[in-house]
Order: sequence, then structure tokens, then C-alpha cells
Amino acid sequence: MIYSAESLPSGSGWDELIWAAYRQIYSEHQILKRDRQIFLESQLKNGQLTVRDFIRGLVISDPFRRNNYDTNSNYRFVELCVQRVLGRDVYSEKEKIAWSIVVATKGIEGFIDELVNSEEYLDNFGFDTVPYQRRRVIPQRDGGETPFNLKTPRYGFYYRTILGFPQIVYQNQLRRFTPQEKKPQAGDPSLYLNLAQGLNVQGTSARVNLGNINLGMVPYRKV
Repeated sequence: MIYSAESLPSGSGWDELIWAAYRQIYSEHQILKRDRQIFLESQLKNGQLTVRDFIRGLVISDPFRRNNYDTNSNYRFVELCVQRVLGRDVYSEKEKIAWSIVVATKGIEGFIDELVNSEEYLDNFGFDTVPYQRRRVIPQRDGGETPFNLKTPRYGFYYRTILGFPQIVYQNQLRRFTPQEKKPQAGDPSLYLNLAQGLNVQGTSARVNLGNINLGMVPYRKV
């Protein structure tokens, strides 16, 4: 569904458009109530900002910077921004490198200004339409492309390895580790503990023939 301020009924529909903008820019798995940009929302509803200005404000906001720029390389950040702002994948490594140079020389705001002021952005979304993933439906395929928020996780491979993702779940039985200095040495009784525990010893009482015993030789306590 395409959300545009031009097609909104007077005084209604802004909440749906704003929510669509958050989903597109922040991505659904990054949307938190505390990260809402209330001031930008108010300016948009009052006509002080266009939808394009609102999109720019979301991309340069602190939550977006913290969740996407601070946790990624410039190359990864460029890929995420092109997907969410221009609605497409980067065409090649050359394009990714070129935009990364813009990030390094002009900073984040300069890079975002280049995106939202580009001819590509204005031709596809103008001033009033929330960006969306383009080319989702492909005639040669039964289904469209995978949504960017599922296709491109927030963390790149480098940062996922630092954070320990993915974690391997060990399914086999764990073996107990005993340091070398604590292992029993030769002659230690503990070496025979398992052997002794494994013996199946049944208690038997020896029968004694009393006729063969000299009772006079049996010690007794004198009173």
C-alpha cells in the first residue's frame, strides 16, 4: 500500500501515514515507543514539514543513528539507507563505495540530504509519498522480493561475530573437564572407587561348627 499526503482526507489518516514512515525507515523490529519523534510528527500534521522532510528527520534522528550507524560500517549503513530511503538495493559495489565516500566526507546529514534531494527520490516519491520497497513484484517469479527488513538484518557480519551471533547450540552431552593437576595419580584410592562401586557383592555369613571350638580358649571378661 502506498501512503501519500495528497490522498489523505482532510484532518484524518495522518497516524497511518506516520506509522508507515516509521515502518519503512526504522524497520518494524526497531520501532519502540520511546523512539517516536513527537516534535516531527506535530510539524508534519501542522503542515510545517512535507513527508520528505519528515523522512529526512527520521533518518538523521538519534535512534536511527544509534541503531544503524553506530553498529555498522559505512558500507553497511549505506546499504540500509538506500534500501529504506530509495526503496531499492544498491546496484553494485561501486555505488556502495561511492555513497560511503559521501558519508565520510559530508557526514550522515550530508549523505541523507543527497538521497532525499536526488532525482531518483523525487521522481518516485516526490514531497508527499512515504518511500516503499520498489520492484517487489517480478513477472518471472511467483512471489516478489523479500522485504528489506527481513533480507538485511541490522547488524552486518562483522558486528554479528563480535556480538556472538549466531550462537551455536551444542546438542551433545557435555563432558566434565578435570585440570591435569587435579587428576588422581598412581596409587590414589579414588582410582579404585569406580571399580569398587561396580562390584556386586552379596553379604554371606560363614557357618562355624561349634564342636571344633575349645570354649576354654575363648577370651572372656573377668568380673
